[in-house]
Amino acid sequence: MNRNQITKEKVCAFYASDYHFEMMSLPYINERIEKNDEIIVITENNLEDTISNLISKMNLQESKKEKILNIDWKNNDLDKFKMIKDNLKNEKNSVIFIKGKANYIKNINENIEKWTKDNTCAKVIDCYDIEEIGEDMNDVMKKYTKILNTSGEKNFQNF
Repeated sequence: MNRNQITKEKVCAFYASDYHFEMMSLPYINERIEKNDEIIVITENNLEDTISNLISKMNLQESKKEKILNIDWKNNDLDKFKMIKDNLKNEKNSVIFIKGKANYIKNINENIEKWTKDNTCAKVIDCYDIEEIGEDMNDVMKKYTKILNTSGEKNFQNF
């Protein structure tokens, strides 16, 4: 769940709104889809409407729009945990976005760690609500080695 965790690569990100999260993560999601990674978005709130609205206004190929919209953007954690389990069983690389308040992220990470204990083909990106984190942002960042922003993943040394 942090830089000391050995089972998965951990990355953090910060967002100001649902649209901001989606805009920031879409270039990275698109890149990972092209590499045939499985994208799983575990979210505290349903993002179907906002992602549909955003994608409809973007200048992307229809096939890319369709792949992005085929990601499950709902807030159905149990279904997402089943997807993670199936992906890991089939040794499919997974990028797991966890978006929400700090306590939600902590709880989801504890469950993911149990389900994926000895597996290294999962990358977890914890996405924090910047309004909630506020002045604690530096403390949160110390738990990670990388950050995701609109230009991609960056090591903190290079950030």
